[in-house]
Amino acid sequence: MEREPRHIVLVSGGKDSTALALWLRDHRPELEVEYVFCDTHKELPETYEYLTRIEAYLGKPVTRLSSGLGERGFDHWLKIYGDYLPAPNMRWCTKKLKIEPFEEYVGDDPVYLYIGIRADEHREGYISTKPNVIPLYPFREEGITKEGVLRILEDSGVGLPEYYSWRTRSGCYFCFFQRKSEWVGLTETHPELFARAKEYEKPDEGFTWVQGEPLDSFEDPARVEDIRRKESDRKERLAARRKPRNLAEAFGFMESDEIDEPAGCLICHL
Repeated sequence: MEREPRHIVLVSGGKDSTALALWLRDHRPELEVEYVFCDTHKELPETYEYLTRIEAYLGKPVTRLSSGLGERGFDHWLKIYGDYLPAPNMRWCTKKLKIEPFEEYVGDDPVYLYIGIRADEHREGYISTKPNVIPLYPFREEGITKEGVLRILEDSGVGLPEYYSWRTRSGCYFCFFQRKSEWVGLTETHPELFARAKEYEKPDEGFTWVQGEPLDSFEDPARVEDIRRKESDRKERLAARRKPRNLAEAFGFMESDEIDEPAGCLICHL
């Protein structure tokens, strides 16, 4: 007998995947949706708090998948990869801590994987090569843009995660896709996590989270001032390119903030 397909949303702790989870609950109530979060145990505290808010609205738990706290967690894989820190051209963290736990979870079951790529985005979101996992893009089909995503979050009362006050993406606290201004934000918001991130670095061997710059530099007042000035200038240049086109931009959550951002790992940042 042919198995019924499972319906799964991968919740990253970011705005788009969260909005999709809430939207499916309200607009596809006939579906038995599984909500899944791949937990690296290196996430921000704000992310875990946000998951609690999401669960309260959904009325059901978000399943936490994990590669293991100790023997199979980040530190284990770091040793396997010769203490080579993950980087944009070597994203072993995404493979080992996100994709592989998810693919083990779904096994060979037929799966519809709902992905929060919006109608105003030009990127693909398929994160698995398993033939039994079929990606679906409801926001594209329904014409839901960033403005619509923000409305969904506001109307639900779930809102945005607290880390958006200083960071633009979900993911591990030491994510190498962070802007330098966000590393500064980590020093101010979670100094204990910043200190842990520093412990992973080996500057003498070239192993740093930011290419060519150890995290020590982000504690130097002169360097911090320079980073803040450059970030302010960048945002001013981007904002000057065009006037706000929609409600989201008019209220300060500008699409231009994401222009020229490096392509992050979808399963972590959506």
